[in-house]
Amino acid sequence: MIILGLWPIAGITTVGVTPEDARQTIQTAIDCGITAFDTAFSYGYDGESDRYLGEAIAGQRDRYTVIGKVGQRWTTDRKRVVDGSPGQLTADAELSLRRMNADRFDVLFLHSPDPNVPIETSAQAIADLRRRGLCDRVGISNADVAQVQAFASVDGCDAVECPLNLLQTDMLADFIPAAQTLRSEVYCFWTLMKGLLAGAIKRDHVFADGDSRPGYDVFQGEQLERAHCLVDGLREVGDRHGMTVSQLAVGWVLSQPGVTGTLVGARRPEQIRELAAARKLNSEVAEDVLRLKESFDRGKSIEISDT
Repeated sequence: MIILGLWPIAGITTVGVTPEDARQTIQTAIDCGITAFDTAFSYGYDGESDRYLGEAIAGQRDRYTVIGKVGQRWTTDRKRVVDGSPGQLTADAELSLRRMNADRFDVLFLHSPDPNVPIETSAQAIADLRRRGLCDRVGISNADVAQVQAFASVDGCDAVECPLNLLQTDMLADFIPAAQTLRSEVYCFWTLMKGLLAGAIKRDHVFADGDSRPGYDVFQGEQLERAHCLVDGLREVGDRHGMTVSQLAVGWVLSQPGVTGTLVGARRPEQIRELAAARKLNSEVAEDVLRLKESFDRGKSIEISDT
């Protein structure tokens, strides 16, 4: 399953996104057959992603899967904070639904654990929202295995979100198998590693002022050059099979055992049009990508840190 992640259209760390870009991107996703969307209370200083999504699915709510997240919010001076307290989780979930003019989430995630609130306390608040009918399923994002297990101990864990891409594969070792043991669906983000695995960022690319991506280690020095070499290889594989770099990157994630769906971000219609065509890799393409990945992995390991 391909899910349109709405963080890029919120316009906070992605420079130059307009309301018209956002609306057209969501509508193009719908036109291309995408029916699942990932939003969050904190996607936009004033819930922009919730509002854009609500406009797009108005009168057709039951046709779509709406994934929401609570537990992060913006202060009045535009600083993002983590708040997993029950009262705040409840208030933010209710407001997020009002922004969308929707009655429920299909899946509601704790956006990230709050170090000042026991995970079990946050999980209980989200479980209470499910009992009220405000969500069908519950889950946790940005968590490690122990945190997922703690969340699940309260009222189960129907789904998890975690990073996974050709540069960042740690989750395949322990996290995703643990989620399978809990029978949790697995939704993967950073599939294109902030656009680096989309194939459009060249070696001489200059990021606009305000773009957050240069702050990530993978966009610097040797790590960036190695990533570009991987993209070069993907481009060669794609040319042989009639696929783009981004379609290969997304298809690889979709093909991993235990993965339910992948979140893809886009801020323009042509981007989501390309990504919507991605599919699980057939055996021939998968073998070519595997050989490329094994060759890449024989080099110095690459570290990707979240900043």
